Amino acid sequence: MQSDLRLAGAIGALWESAPGSLCIVHGGGDEVSALQRQLGREPVFIGGRRVTTLEDVDLVRMVLSGRANKRLVSMLSAAGVPAAGISGEDGGLLPAEVIDAENFGRAGRPLDPDTSIIDTLLKAGWLPVISPVGTDVTSPAKDALNINGDDAAAAIAGALGGQLWMIADVAGVLDREGALVPELDPNETDALVSSGVVTSGMRAKLEAGFSALAAGASVVRIASLEAFENDKAGTFLSLTPSLR
Repeated sequence: MQSDLRLAGAIGALWESAPGSLCIVHGGGDEVSALQRQLGREPVFIGGRRVTTLEDVDLVRMVLSGRANKRLVSMLSAAGVPAAGISGEDGGLLPAEVIDAENFGRAGRPLDPDTSIIDTLLKAGWLPVISPVGTDVTSPAKDALNINGDDAAAAIAGALGGQLWMIADVAGVLDREGALVPELDPNETDALVSSGVVTSGMRAKLEAGFSALAAGASVVRIASLEAFENDKAGTFLSLTPSLR
């Protein structure tokens, strides 16, 4: 609860300092997993990304676009932030394609986002709060696809040409001794993955972060809530080796 209040306050302060220049893409994976287990389904992940069966799609929609999205909107509204909850299905925001139907099921890879709905909300004074559920471009019925939250945020940041802050429950990427790695390029990341230092969820974050830079994001960093208070906090990603 304390971290929720801190998050709401941090977002509120950032919005107040630069209104109309921020949007949020949230996750909710722990809640999805908990509900899966309640229904007798054991969550399965490959490389930090959730395997989503056809039966899981409505569950994912309910948790991400419903419970998690509206709880975050309510929390921000209580903090005085004009938040508006939407999903990647709204306004064609997150078109996507199936990653690998055999291995991942109804999990999707975001394509080029249509950010019109974000632009409209921002111009009207609303902070968009986005659930990472996308639309299958190959489906005549526009069926939903579950998109990893980091992948969704990366695609949107790239399309907007903005900064991507990937907020985590750790200070950033940590080395084998637990010390923060302040900067990373793809080669350094590959070495950390190969050595087993970076695994699962953090590996997915890094993959998404580099894809955001390649798509046009101006800055990408992985950090804790300290990112809102310290512009040097976290691990910054770069497509080219640094000169440090």
